[in-house]
Amino acid sequence: MTTGLLIQYLIIALAVLVSAWVVLKKQFPGAARKLRGGMALALLKPGRPAWLQALGRKIAPPASGAGGACGGCDSCGPTKR
Repeated sequence: MTTGLLIQYLIIALAVLVSAWVVLKKQFPGAARKLRGGMALALLKPGRPAWLQALGRKIAPPASGAGGACGGCDSCGPTKR
């Protein structure tokens, strides 16, 4: 396999992964949040290198506050005027 063909396959695989992540976030936001949380927890375990822990903090889902009606995505709660 030539180097050019390998790079082409890697770019296509990356494009497929990115598009699958976008669909997951749009269609199944709860599952995407759980997946991000699980990956972040795995990276934040004690004894991991500092760069892995920093990556885990970066991909961790933001904390959900009690600002909305259910504390979830804040899109169905009362409107602010």
